[in-house]
Amino acid sequence: MSWSIYQGDPAQRPSGKPLPAPVGKGLDNPAGYVADDGLREAVNVALHLGRPLLLTGPPGSGKTQLAASLAWELGCEPQLKFETKSTSVARDLFYTYDTVGRFHAAQTRKIEARETDFLSFNALGLAIALTRRRSEIEGLLPPGFPASAEPLGRGFDINWSPRRSVVLIDEIDKAPRDFPNDLLNEIERYYFRIPELGNRTLRADPSLPPIVIITSNSEKNLPAPFLRRCVFYDIPFPQGPRLEEIVRQRIAELGDGAEPLLSSALELFALVRRDSAAGQPPGTAELLDWLTVLTRRRIPTDRSLRQVDPKLLESTLSTLLKNPADGERGRQLLKSYLQP
Repeated sequence: MSWSIYQGDPAQRPSGKPLPAPVGKGLDNPAGYVADDGLREAVNVALHLGRPLLLTGPPGSGKTQLAASLAWELGCEPQLKFETKSTSVARDLFYTYDTVGRFHAAQTRKIEARETDFLSFNALGLAIALTRRRSEIEGLLPPGFPASAEPLGRGFDINWSPRRSVVLIDEIDKAPRDFPNDLLNEIERYYFRIPELGNRTLRADPSLPPIVIITSNSEKNLPAPFLRRCVFYDIPFPQGPRLEEIVRQRIAELGDGAEPLLSSALELFALVRRDSAAGQPPGTAELLDWLTVLTRRRIPTDRSLRQVDPKLLESTLSTLLKNPADGERGRQLLKSYLQP
């Protein structure tokens, strides 16, 4: 496939050109996730203690992808994900109740409507429900469950066997401060109440507690009582051989025989990170994006970047440099790097 898809030329007519597959489909493969020794130990500590694992680290360090890797390796796919928002409340982690729909049904006197018709499970609530047999919680299930529950879908057996799930609570520091405080007991004992159903309680089977991974970008401090209930690990930026291993696992074109391109690319990337003017150097995710662009530009993998057209290289830097100051410094740095 040609690199030039978009021309930006008023003289061009619509051509219906085929588009490349999104990069994420390859880079997000859980089978290619590489954990450092400290992260592996932190995961094992959390599994043995049955506690949530709280992850921090620079953007693009692999915090979010860990949950998918863990679900894949433990045979607990699909992972169940809760994307925290600034408006999130603790209940949202477990279930959603359509109060407006319930009010409308009452007004129109839909006698056949049941309270569970307005209920849907969210990530942790769904994980708790899946630890029980259907017969144990029949009166608490939304209509059409489990086909109605994302991401289970229609392929999930209606009479499932009790199972464990991996739950990702992503970017918890986005939520109001009361969000983690309101979860203290529920996330420690894995249960929740549904006031709309007469305050009925749904509790996880003690032998199958959900595996909870929580990520934070450290935009705000989390309350101490919440932190005491978690195992904590700060993912460091990968260095040297580990960074190279991550690249090789994620980008097949940079396997054996690609040492000249890969070593020079990692050398230039390290210079850009050290020289970042914005105080937010590019991370692993940006590195993988940049290397993907280099391979799609069909730069020979048996050549160093110093043997590549400088203008071509400069055109790829938008994946690494995210503000005007860094852009200008990056071009100067590239020019200096390429000089013999």
